[in-house]
Amino acid sequence: MNTKNYLIVLVGPTAVGKTALCVKLARALQCEIISADSRQFFQELSIGTAKPTLSEMGGIRHHFVDFISIEQEFSAGKFELETRKLLPELFSKHRCAMMTGGSGLYIQAVCDGMNDIPDVDLRFRDALYNELKIHGLSPLLEELRIKDPEYFHSVDHKNPQRIIRALEICRGSGSPYSSYRTDQKMNRNFEVIKIALDRERHELFDRIDKRMDEMIDSGLFEEAQKFHNQRQLNALKTVGYKEIFDYIEGAYDKNEAIRLLKRNSRRYAKRQLTWFKKDLEFTWFHPDEYEKILAYIHQKMEV
Repeated sequence: MNTKNYLIVLVGPTAVGKTALCVKLARALQCEIISADSRQFFQELSIGTAKPTLSEMGGIRHHFVDFISIEQEFSAGKFELETRKLLPELFSKHRCAMMTGGSGLYIQAVCDGMNDIPDVDLRFRDALYNELKIHGLSPLLEELRIKDPEYFHSVDHKNPQRIIRALEICRGSGSPYSSYRTDQKMNRNFEVIKIALDRERHELFDRIDKRMDEMIDSGLFEEAQKFHNQRQLNALKTVGYKEIFDYIEGAYDKNEAIRLLKRNSRRYAKRQLTWFKKDLEFTWFHPDEYEKILAYIHQKMEV
């Protein structure tokens, strides 16, 4: 008899249709869901993070949704530790657990382990974000090229959060960020089944635009306005809020803010897809292929 425990990882870009499918699968598999969407951890943020409602959760327990305050720092390393503490409890009740989201680094941390990256004073991060605001990204990229050429050649040059994360380690530790990173996977006492979702590009982008319209109708601009005075927090330096903060500060009008919200959400989806497609362990499906996905999971769990 197969007595292994399984973590079913289901990923995909924003608005692809993960939530509804995961609830349906979790119900069939009689298991609980771990949210690996780093934007949905925060109690105060709902509309801009597309947090699932109680109705959308369908009575299935979702862990790490509404988990912490935006005032708290929460990293991929901390998420890995919290998830590894939770999994034995879930496996004591069910043979499997499901983890879903679009935050690739958080998912990788649970599946493969995190590198031993040192904690550095948050003043380094604050200084870097201030430099970004005043001088733009180019000087920071040049600093990264000099201090850590290895990471410079692999990082997305259009992702300021990743660049700032690397530079805060470079400045705070005096060593290259890449020196703390390793490709060696850590052993896990459970099997991982990796599933990824995608749609035709025009279909995905239409869904992203429609979701953004729904979020705006639900009060996205009003939600962002409430947190404008806390815009320096890391939790708010994300698509869906920073575009509105710039609008509030007079950088452009509301129509331009909406255009940027949609454009940047589409770009975010493309970056998510690029991340997941680098991991060849994922098997890809269309979100409508429920029966096929369920059969695939059953087949993997019988091996």
